[in-house]
Amino acid sequence: MLLEQRFGPKALERMHLGHPAFVRFLGNNPYPRVTVTYHPSLREADWSYGPFPSRAAAERYSEEVLKLFLLRRCTFDLNPDPTYPGCVYSEMKMCLAPCFKGCTDERYAAESAAVASFLASRGESQLVPLSAQRDQASADLAFESAAALHAQVQRVESVRALAAELVRPLSHLRAVILQASANPGEVAVFLFENGRLRGPAAFSTQGMRIQNEQSGSSSLFAQPLALEPIPEEQGTGTRDQRSENQNSENRHQGPEVRRNDSSEAPNATGALKGTGALKGTGFSPYVIASEQSGALAPEKSPAPPRLNRTLLESRLETALAELSAMSSPPTPAIRQGHLALLKRWYYRPEAKRTGEIFFPDAVNLWPIRSILRGISRVAAKSLSHAASD
Repeated sequence: MLLEQRFGPKALERMHLGHPAFVRFLGNNPYPRVTVTYHPSLREADWSYGPFPSRAAAERYSEEVLKLFLLRRCTFDLNPDPTYPGCVYSEMKMCLAPCFKGCTDERYAAESAAVASFLASRGESQLVPLSAQRDQASADLAFESAAALHAQVQRVESVRALAAELVRPLSHLRAVILQASANPGEVAVFLFENGRLRGPAAFSTQGMRIQNEQSGSSSLFAQPLALEPIPEEQGTGTRDQRSENQNSENRHQGPEVRRNDSSEAPNATGALKGTGALKGTGFSPYVIASEQSGALAPEKSPAPPRLNRTLLESRLETALAELSAMSSPPTPAIRQGHLALLKRWYYRPEAKRTGEIFFPDAVNLWPIRSILRGISRVAAKSLSHAASD
């Protein structure tokens, strides 16, 4: 369900959320420049970068970026004239001065493209080649050049740090947000895409082993595991096969081991049959294990085997596909409201921000396994809070 359908069409307006600030690159101008805006246009969504926590933060970032380049800072439309006196930035060699033909149009276009690449990649377009040049100069024992390049790398890194990971081109702003659910055994999944916040979709933690970050658990629990599914109906053939396997196992063991197995097996089997299977999932409720509590649901249950995570990944991909299918284009008011809601949640202090957020990777695919680990962490915190209450 969409947020505006759940809370009403005017709910976001009544929240009085401040509009998020964006750094906009005016690439359609014959002599592009950078500005800050509260209302990014969809026609220039590829050149609008944000959201930032405030206008002051966006202005500081744009100013520091311009210090790395020679782009103009004047705000009027240029009509280059060699008789124009220029400005203080051209006198300080901080601008290519296209206003009085201080450079060719091709040279200014190349500088504009470099600024656009820097904004789109949050500095990676400059950081990667400079780091490579610095390392090569160091390998060639050109230490003075390496030191100068290292100073440039540090300067780029300091500017890059002013833009959070959320700052992206508006057209590429996509995120998966995980929140604790009011329903036990579930985690709420939200999707931000195409300027709209969709969800929540309930992701069941049935069949997941929840890690306990405070217990110092090993890498065995570093990722959520899908435990063995239990069929809803088990025929006699399945039981006979299990008995045959058990007898074959016992033949290879001593009599003392066989006595122990035979005394414990009925309890384990009875516990499995008594719990039943989850409808539509093929999982039994007994496999909801929490390292926080250190116990499974029944009093005695066998140690669950480690299986591949294909089932969990498939369930998560299905949930994300369903959220992505809610793709009606938002109105400008809805888009601004959802951006403001996302900005307000993201820029909270980490101690007060509940949930986790994930972004697409370099090839625009969701990091499914990382999201599953995040679901495990959110579920573990919910169990911890429930136990403390």
